[in-house]
Amino acid sequence: MFRTALRNVLAHKGRLLMTVLAVLLGTAFVAGTMVFSDTFGSALKNSYSKGYDHLSVRVTDNRSALAGITDEDPDPTAQHLTAGTVAQLGALPGVSQARGVVSGFTAIADKTGKSIGQGGGSAGGNFAPGPDGKDARYQLTQGHGPQNAGEIALDQGSADKAGYHLGDTVRFAVNGPAQDAKLAGIFSTDDPGVNSGNPLVLFDTATAQRLLAAPGQFNSIEVVGAPGSSQQQLQDEVLTVIPHSGNITAQTANQLQDDQRKMIEDGTSTMRTMLLAFAGISLFVGIFIIANTFTMLIAQRTRELALLRAIGAGRGQVTRSVLIEALAIGLVASVAGLLAGIGIGAGLQSLVGSLGNGSNPTGPLIVSPLTVLVSLATGVLVTVLSALLPAVRAARIAPVAAMSSSDQPASQKSLVVRNSIGGVLAAAGFGLILLGSSQGGSGKWTVAGGAVLALLGVFVLTPLLSRPLIALLGPVLGKLFGVAGKLARQNAVRNPRRTAATASALTIGLTLVTALTVLGTSVNAALDKAVGSSMKADYSVGLSNGLSVSPDLAARIAHAPGVAAATPVTSSYFKIGGDKQTVSGLDPAAASQVLDFPVTSGSAAALGQGQLLVSSELAKSDGLTVGSTVPAAFPNGTTANLTVGGVFDSVPRLHSMVLDNAVLTAHQVPSNTDSVLVKGAGGESSTLRQALVDAAGDNPLIKVQTKQDLKNEVSSFISIALNMLYGLLAMSVLVAVLGVINTMAMSVFERKREIGMLRAIGLDRRGIRRMVRLESVVISVFGAVLGLGLGCFLAWAVNGTLKDGLAGLTTVLPWGRLAIFLALAGLVGLVAAYWPSRRAAKLDILDSIKAG
Repeated sequence: MFRTALRNVLAHKGRLLMTVLAVLLGTAFVAGTMVFSDTFGSALKNSYSKGYDHLSVRVTDNRSALAGITDEDPDPTAQHLTAGTVAQLGALPGVSQARGVVSGFTAIADKTGKSIGQGGGSAGGNFAPGPDGKDARYQLTQGHGPQNAGEIALDQGSADKAGYHLGDTVRFAVNGPAQDAKLAGIFSTDDPGVNSGNPLVLFDTATAQRLLAAPGQFNSIEVVGAPGSSQQQLQDEVLTVIPHSGNITAQTANQLQDDQRKMIEDGTSTMRTMLLAFAGISLFVGIFIIANTFTMLIAQRTRELALLRAIGAGRGQVTRSVLIEALAIGLVASVAGLLAGIGIGAGLQSLVGSLGNGSNPTGPLIVSPLTVLVSLATGVLVTVLSALLPAVRAARIAPVAAMSSSDQPASQKSLVVRNSIGGVLAAAGFGLILLGSSQGGSGKWTVAGGAVLALLGVFVLTPLLSRPLIALLGPVLGKLFGVAGKLARQNAVRNPRRTAATASALTIGLTLVTALTVLGTSVNAALDKAVGSSMKADYSVGLSNGLSVSPDLAARIAHAPGVAAATPVTSSYFKIGGDKQTVSGLDPAAASQVLDFPVTSGSAAALGQGQLLVSSELAKSDGLTVGSTVPAAFPNGTTANLTVGGVFDSVPRLHSMVLDNAVLTAHQVPSNTDSVLVKGAGGESSTLRQALVDAAGDNPLIKVQTKQDLKNEVSSFISIALNMLYGLLAMSVLVAVLGVINTMAMSVFERKREIGMLRAIGLDRRGIRRMVRLESVVISVFGAVLGLGLGCFLAWAVNGTLKDGLAGLTTVLPWGRLAIFLALAGLVGLVAAYWPSRRAAKLDILDSIKAG
């Protein structure tokens, strides 16, 4: 039986080609993902580990001034790292050197005024020379380190990219107006940020503290041990000196490396999990192809298997024979997929290495034993498990079948149990989906579980659904294509299981694509409507890196020529009602001119009276009404009872609580200015836009956006996300296309006698080609219709779970795109049938009639 199984594989290698390709593609996706994530993660670890070669222990101030607003309550009594701390650490017996470090975001403009680097990765720091006048972190290749506020040093790569030379004037910006300084030095460094293509600018220590931290404060102190001092011993000594405050921590270089590795592993693990999920979808689609292939092969070999039973082969032997065939196919396809995956991983790593002018970290290709094992096991198991049910069916073929034709129609009785199971699964799934969608945000997992059951139920019911749905196309096909159209419809419903397996492969991909498209369109429409209805300002001014706009810059923008009203939109964190809350700040005098508050009770004017405005969602959840008071505990230690002066429907740019910026300032609440909303005296104009840019000192980070610009930004973000997901789903769609080709090719062989008879009674070659192609199109469109319907329904359900977080969200169906998806499905069927239809048309009439 083993030899028989291998002979069957070799005898049907042409018909098994598409199955091999399906397994190969899925396995290649898995192997490529694992190779790339292992290689990229290793390269990142090696790159970032170099950043700790120059230190033994790092002391960090986790609440250094102006390091950014976080959701942690600021502590005005917190101790910080100063020059005195540096001196104390430097005097320890095991310390060779201690240097204070200042770091933070700093943008550098090229000679055209545009920011260089990759947005938020641009950095600034301090040049901290030792007694020898050198800073071990930065090796000067030209000039000298910055010595005053008018000088800076720039990394070699950024200087070359921007075309700067010693003595040139360089424009830079932190979060305020742009400033100019002389380029005094150019340096090289192992800093991983610089090696990733981001610029690094160095200031003298006093200037760096003023710009990036606070006068006299350091973000961290790097301690270098004397010869013979271990990192652990040095850490123990350091802990006796540094302030005993919760915001001051000391870690060894080894601990920092371990934390960095853990962070990289978590990041690459997330990426790997997402990619493997899409690889799993491709393999799941492949299951339908594999099962369909073996089902059709067994149907074609009914007489052969019956003869084996007749001469003494047992049911177990027949089952093992089919499974051995599957094992051989799975092994060959998995090995090929592993090799292809290694190539994919190498290609992705080369692509990543070439980005950013080749500055991204690269390393040797890593093919771990786990990758080999998982790839081979996945491909083999998927193939064998997919062939299990067909193998069991093969064992049930009675010996007497050897005397009958192999073209016996499938029994409809066998569908009864399947339909019953499918009905139960589908009913349970759709019930859970409806329940979850009515529960708001808390129902997302209910919807997810229901979606899985519903999809499984629909797949099981697909044979039952195929007859009525495809029957609807009968009159159309008959009128448009005559006899060929009628035959195509009849062929499509002749074997419901085969049609279902072929169509389901396309259904999976289109369900996901449709759901994502409808979700993206719905969210985009809600955000577009919210921006359009709530924003009365002509411009929103912010920084392209998303960091806080400085108060100085906000003031300059508000006083620019042509500005009628302007308010900073700030975010703060402190305790209100006993819980930590995020509060938006506005200037009441301008708020009503730049924003439309959909107040449902109370008045927006209450903001100018120091009262609190709350969103309707928060008011409902906390039982707040106009006149309610809530206790507030401010970071400076003061407390107050805030009165609710108004309740408003959600506004995209604001949090659920809004206060007057003057109240926040009076209580010394640190605030992050997200943007400045500006109303022009004469509306939008190029003159006003330029005035705002000029007010920012020609800052390379300044971003001046109109209402339409904001809408386009949201649309662009959603489009990019959808395109990425489409790309990841493309593999599963490709596998589904292979399934259609495979089914049609094997169907032609299976119906060889029938095709010969049709030719004999007058159907010409063109009619045969048309019949096969139309059958393929019908099956593909059937699968697409199911996918479109399921996708729209799932998107509607998911929208129900998102309504609490996104006001005004409704399900919007992009009819144009849905029509394109349906048309593409038909095109897929047409293209997939090209080769099978030509093969069918070329069959010899007499040979075909004698077949079987």
